[in-house]
Amino acid sequence: MQFDDVILGRRSIRGYKPDPVPKALIEEIIGLAMRAPSSMNTQPWNFYVITGEPLDRIRAGNTERMVAGIPQSREFRTGQAFVAKQLFSAMGIARDDKDMRQDWVLRGFRQFDAPVCVIVTYDRALDGSDDTPFDCGAVSNALVNAAWSRGLGAVINSQGIMQSPVVREHAGIADDQVIMKSIALGWPDESFPANAVVSERKSVDEATVFVGFDRRP
Repeated sequence: MQFDDVILGRRSIRGYKPDPVPKALIEEIIGLAMRAPSSMNTQPWNFYVITGEPLDRIRAGNTERMVAGIPQSREFRTGQAFVAKQLFSAMGIARDDKDMRQDWVLRGFRQFDAPVCVIVTYDRALDGSDDTPFDCGAVSNALVNAAWSRGLGAVINSQGIMQSPVVREHAGIADDQVIMKSIALGWPDESFPANAVVSERKSVDEATVFVGFDRRP
């Protein structure tokens, strides 16, 4: 794919085929992602790539703890999900359908049943740095775009790490690492309605202020 094709064509994928993803392909994608820029070339990111039984145990542990009402223990703060309305519409989930909405939330705790989950962490020694989350965001963006360029789908997912003790145990994440994000990864199931959703974006005019250009051609 050309660069523009990747950027304009990529969608967040929330429904996956069960087919495994070759380890060599994941290594290739991570290698591309790690070309992302970072402040003073610190490259603060690390990756834990999980599949098979360990991932199934994380899914089960996340779901059981959340259903039991155990408070979330995510290690990195997150914001509001504004795309939910679009997704519920695509999936035919009514506003008052609490069961279907709950089922959708649980899919997030299961990493959307993707065959692979990539956990992005950073060194605890860097905790509190403003540059570190910015840099990890850059590598995560590069990773999902590299995946798309190879025919894979991905979605950056905060729900999958809400129960950090479960993730830390079954992924073998070292204590000197802070868990920042999870990325679901796999082959897109094109029959899954939510995969057709293209999230709304601001226009350039809404997001941009040009300074000093008035007298230039």
